[in-house]
Amino acid sequence: MTTEVRKLPAGFGRLWAAQTVSSLGDGVTHAALPLLSLALTRNPMALAVVTAAATLPWLLFGVLGGALVDRWDRRRTMWVTDAARAVLLAIPAAAAVLDVLSIPLLAAVAFLLGLGTLLFDTAAAAYLPDLLGREPALLERANARMRATQTAASGFAGPPAGSALLALGRAVPLLADAVSFALSALLVRSLPAAPKPVPQARESLLRQARAGASYVFRDRLLLGLALRPAVGNIAFTAVETVLALFAHDRLDIHTSGFGLLLTAEATGGLLGAGIASFLGRRLGTGTALTCTAAVEGVAILGLAAAPNPYLAGLALAVCGAGMGATMVLAPSLRQAIVPAHLIGRVTSTSRMLAMCAAPFGAFLGGWLAFTFDVRTPLYTAAGLLLAMTAVTATMTDNRRVEAALRGASDRESPARDRRPDRVIEAVGGR
Repeated sequence: MTTEVRKLPAGFGRLWAAQTVSSLGDGVTHAALPLLSLALTRNPMALAVVTAAATLPWLLFGVLGGALVDRWDRRRTMWVTDAARAVLLAIPAAAAVLDVLSIPLLAAVAFLLGLGTLLFDTAAAAYLPDLLGREPALLERANARMRATQTAASGFAGPPAGSALLALGRAVPLLADAVSFALSALLVRSLPAAPKPVPQARESLLRQARAGASYVFRDRLLLGLALRPAVGNIAFTAVETVLALFAHDRLDIHTSGFGLLLTAEATGGLLGAGIASFLGRRLGTGTALTCTAAVEGVAILGLAAAPNPYLAGLALAVCGAGMGATMVLAPSLRQAIVPAHLIGRVTSTSRMLAMCAAPFGAFLGGWLAFTFDVRTPLYTAAGLLLAMTAVTATMTDNRRVEAALRGASDRESPARDRRPDRVIEAVGGR
């Protein structure tokens, strides 16, 4: 890992601004959609359909979406996707004004927004090393900034704004999110064009998708990086499923206090994103990832044993810090070592594994709480996280990380030598 880091190019500021404004809109909709659904029905299954619809695209099209991103121009994929989502949100907004809003319409909108998220997030993850190069420290700086503002916008500012805007009218938060997508599309459209990946032999989309998935499963480092969020999502979703009940029954925390409890986790996430690069430099990326995973497990163990709201909030803040650091270090490492023509598929495969794990975690948490005790899902989640840490420690250790970075540097050197000066100027902003 180099200590001297180039300055972030001017184009990154526009990408960062686009992600920030879009995340703010996401936070608005994240709060507004459940409240809009609740205004239409009290049926829990109907409410669950709207919630599940947003994650369904990852289960159905995760790897295929990555293959498409690797075929398409990534900048164009991002701005077209955001423009399409802006237009899409005008439909439920109009339905709300005309008083014809329905659960099936909200579920369809949630599904299509989720599909847009799949394409945009995958393309953005693939575009960032095109924009910045593959220097790990530079990628960590960029991901730390984007992660911090994403947490602040979607976790702190967005949800309260969504609730407040909903009080002005059912269509207002939807229109606000549409505006955020439109602004994001304009910002992304102004970004420099990235060099296209080296053309591969013409294959079917399904074959290319399988190639991307097999690349993850054959590489122990990438597999370790993918297993952590997959197992982590089982554990964290199990916790989230019973957290409100645990807070109410065991900690005597009610509605307003529960919001503060969640804010503690988000605050920890901001701190973790801010110190991720420091941890990577001092410990090495591999050791830092193992430490943050262990911290998450110990923190959930502390949450399960917490006798009062204050220690519970501290435990969630520590857990959030571990998660925040992990979500900077792991994507940055993946972007630095994966070949450009595969990065969309590798990213979407890893994300799909994590998204597929979440429903299982929800079922596990509910079943354990119903069968045993409300603390049982928390202790089980802590055990899963610590076991995952032990299993993946050698898969993502410093030796393996350094070897992968050297291999990526050797692979990229000939490509840099052949790259036209005009492309370097476009990407570097100089």
